[in-house]
Amino acid sequence: MRHMSESVFVGLCRIVGTSQQVAMRRDIADIREIMSQQRSSQFIMILSGSKREGFRLLGSDEDRMTWSENNRVIWEFSQSRHYNLSREVLILTDSSDSPPGFTLLRLLTPRADINIRCACVKMNERLYISSSFYRLIMFRSKYPNYTTHIHGPCSSGNVFGKEYDIANCFVSDFWPPLASSWINRCHFWPHLQVVRDIVRNGCHFVAIGHKLGNHEDKEWRISFSVAEQKLAYSMNHSQFLTYGLLKVYLKEVINNDVSSEDKLLCSYHMKTAVFWVLQQNLLSNWCQQTFLEGFWICFKIILKWVYEGVCPNFFIPQNNMFLSKIHGEAQLILFLRLYTLYERGIACLLQSPSIRSCVVNALCNPTLFICTNEMTLIPEYTIDAEIFTELIKINLCYTTTLRHSVNALKAVERLMIKSHLMQYHVPYLQRLVALILRKTAFILHGMYTKTCSNKRSETSMRHMSESVFEGMCRIVGTSNQVAMRRDMADIRDLMLNQARTDDQTCMIMSGSNGEGMRLLEFDLDTMAWSDKDQVNSDLSQTRLYILSRQVLILTDSSDSPKGFTLLQLLIPRADKFSYHVSE
Repeated sequence: MRHMSESVFVGLCRIVGTSQQVAMRRDIADIREIMSQQRSSQFIMILSGSKREGFRLLGSDEDRMTWSENNRVIWEFSQSRHYNLSREVLILTDSSDSPPGFTLLRLLTPRADINIRCACVKMNERLYISSSFYRLIMFRSKYPNYTTHIHGPCSSGNVFGKEYDIANCFVSDFWPPLASSWINRCHFWPHLQVVRDIVRNGCHFVAIGHKLGNHEDKEWRISFSVAEQKLAYSMNHSQFLTYGLLKVYLKEVINNDVSSEDKLLCSYHMKTAVFWVLQQNLLSNWCQQTFLEGFWICFKIILKWVYEGVCPNFFIPQNNMFLSKIHGEAQLILFLRLYTLYERGIACLLQSPSIRSCVVNALCNPTLFICTNEMTLIPEYTIDAEIFTELIKINLCYTTTLRHSVNALKAVERLMIKSHLMQYHVPYLQRLVALILRKTAFILHGMYTKTCSNKRSETSMRHMSESVFEGMCRIVGTSNQVAMRRDMADIRDLMLNQARTDDQTCMIMSGSNGEGMRLLEFDLDTMAWSDKDQVNSDLSQTRLYILSRQVLILTDSSDSPKGFTLLQLLIPRADKFSYHVSE
């Protein structure tokens, strides 16, 4: 068994990764999350699921969780004192009528965003956030242009060739009271410091209800995804590879040739089994030589759970995760399938295409020395290539302006100064800084190019203006020519008016010729009037005139458009041309 354990351990290192590769993936995921939170203080999105734990298995999608920091869930009213009610939306749990591990969420503060308000339903004169409504609203508002569908609490689909699951959820800073017994169970595993860190980070609520609950469409499931990631980090590499072996065996053997609708066991059940075995310390020395013993203990626990129809949640044991799916005939078929594998003993691993060669190699060469030194299992260039693959995933879509670039560099500087950086944090930050500087160079180049282009446009416009100005001087005339024409017109008008007798009519040049223009095909405009005829806008102005010598006319604009008026003759002594009476 030890010899076979070492052989399978080496095979799993090549499939799942060595401890160095897993540490690298986790470090880069951690620093990416830290940088993401540095950029946005309101909306948080984290990588979750198997990829966050350090797996890179073929066919695995990318699980993410997202929530708003302004929305906070509390378990009792007294916890509201920790929040600023003018800025944060408080939501209260109500588990009185829900199965263990599920709860209703009651909206306490009406000042919530439109998505939450639209998802609310009234029950017993109180507003509760419906999980089904919220899931549908967020699905339609955030991913309207992508090929997506709702899968459990997540929006699932394919964006740019990448499979993803995104769960829109709520966060609580407090540990669930129903999970307090978990703290007291942690005698052997995990370490006390890990337990404190998990409890301090609280939990989340994902939008899906219990299928047998009284309020399935309104209930929310309590999620311990962040806690499970921390537990996976606390495993040694042999324990982590046991979890990986269970995932591979589930996919290639247990669920092989089973439709997605008929798959009753999932990788979460495998992870739960590993957690229970570790906490109960059922294998005291979990290492490379006892690797398969750990796998076999976990397999027998899963077999026992299927036989009893009870799979207790690791944090809330009262939550039976088999309750809604594994029962009746389906339970019997699954048990017989697993029991058939159990009867074959550890040789059941021969049915896994990925593991078969490792088992055969150990059985056929019982005296063969197997080197389990991880440094010799994977070539350095393979590790370097994977590091590069992880680093090229850096997304700089947020550095669209110079200000964004400066803020990103300041965030990196704060991390470099204040944080304890892990081994693979440094290359990530180096790559990030290089990309930010490159992006900044393009932004500055664009700004300079735009400035130069503007300057060239201004110079070109100036040259064009000068050319057109010169042409118009030839057509219209220079300033000297225009001034000469105006002076000649003024003196002509003056001489004509001086030479006239008192009863003669005044006449002046008007229009473009009077202004100084001498363009071809323009008419000669003149204006003429008699000094004896004076128009007044008010009767009081008549005192300024000699009534015996002048004809007075009064304006009447009461019934005329703006800029027009009627002229009323006040003095009957007018020349004969002024009389034309309309009946």
